Amino acid sequence: MNPLDMKPLQTGLALSVTAALFYSLCTFIEIVWPAQFMAFTNALFHGMDFRALQSVAPHPWRDFFSALTVIALWAFIMGAFFAALYGALDRIRLHRSLNYG
Repeated sequence: MNPLDMKPLQTGLALSVTAALFYSLCTFIEIVWPAQFMAFTNALFHGMDFRALQSVAPHPWRDFFSALTVIALWAFIMGAFFAALYGALDRIRLHRSLNYG
């Protein structure tokens, strides 16, 4: 067994948990330091001004958990697909090298 083999479910879960944690961290930073977060967001998007979109009302927790669920599910699907595709391409490469090498 190749030590670089990725298991689709484990890779999907790892990416899903990572994405959920980083989304939660991003939300925390936006709640604690809204002005600095908005300044960073504007700088990140080459000076576009997102302040007009900023709400003064607090975000409902329902919206946070809905987005968190979608991001985690999407990351799981991407991670599992990535690992499965990586394995398939690795098997094709190995198969070709055995036949032509």
